[in-house]
Amino acid sequence: MSEHPASPPSANVSIESVLGLRTESLLQRLLGAQAFWVAVALGIICVVMCYLQPDSFRTPENFYNITRNFSFIGIMALGMSVVIATGGIDLSVGSVMGLTAVASGLVLEAGYPWWAGILVGLFAGFATGLINGLVIAYVGLSPFVTTLGMLSIARSVAVVLSGNRMIYKFGPGGPGFKIVGGGELRIADGFTLSYPLLFLVVLTVILAVVYKMTAWGRHVIAIGGNEQAALLTGVPVKWVKVQAYIVSGVAAAFAAILNVGWSGSAINALGTSYELLAISAAVIGGANLMGGEASAYGAFIGAALIFVIRNSLLMAGVDSNWQGTFVGLFLIAAVYLGKVRGAKRD
Repeated sequence: MSEHPASPPSANVSIESVLGLRTESLLQRLLGAQAFWVAVALGIICVVMCYLQPDSFRTPENFYNITRNFSFIGIMALGMSVVIATGGIDLSVGSVMGLTAVASGLVLEAGYPWWAGILVGLFAGFATGLINGLVIAYVGLSPFVTTLGMLSIARSVAVVLSGNRMIYKFGPGGPGFKIVGGGELRIADGFTLSYPLLFLVVLTVILAVVYKMTAWGRHVIAIGGNEQAALLTGVPVKWVKVQAYIVSGVAAAFAAILNVGWSGSAINALGTSYELLAISAAVIGGANLMGGEASAYGAFIGAALIFVIRNSLLMAGVDSNWQGTFVGLFLIAAVYLGKVRGAKRD
């Protein structure tokens, strides 16, 4: 018998090996990033539309409308990218938006201040994300089934709480609440940036730093890359999964708060089918549906591409019913490109 016990299975496992880190030049990383090519496609579309529709597409008003509209989906896509990075999916974010809108609207209607409406709305997203995460991580149900169930539950609760009515009498807290989602920053004469866009930019930078420079960000990617190997390195897999779904729920709630503040009304139908747009934006931007790969910038640029396509089709006179077809084609192409890139790395 050997005097020395065998090394434990985790001895040669590290976060770096789980993440599959490789030494690459800046140019190689840039050309290998799906978000880069999505940005190229976005730039080409913008150049073409500026040439074809200079009087309508290339205007400060159109820029403002596009950037404001994609900001809501972009914020949701940031949260979705975290869940997808762990190898999961969150189909409930659209319904979470409806629940958040109603919760915030009822608080404001009752006469409470604007910040109370925001806190209650964010708590609604936190609670739904927490429930999703606990059921998935600790009960062991699949993310698809769990979040599909929450999609139905959250929408139903929103309808019941609202009495199936629109809430628009926000009381004394209304003006402050509306500024959060409907405010704007004037850069120059005729050129303004919406608050939702500014929030999206800040959150994108924060999440990018989290992915690249924090242990939690590396844990999220590692879980999606190889959950068992991540567990062997000491990553608290279950708890990180719970946190990922909380991030997704809170992101959807914040997007709903901004949307309600901009529109000036809360309806239980807010966010219907938005989960598909959020997933599409994250995947088009480079998130791998199998897990282990995501990008904050990719979620941002993916959302931008979707809404620039929609805007361009409308200006080109294409029937709006064809918008889903073009977005779907880009989504399929993005998934295929991700598969090709994965095969090359292997």
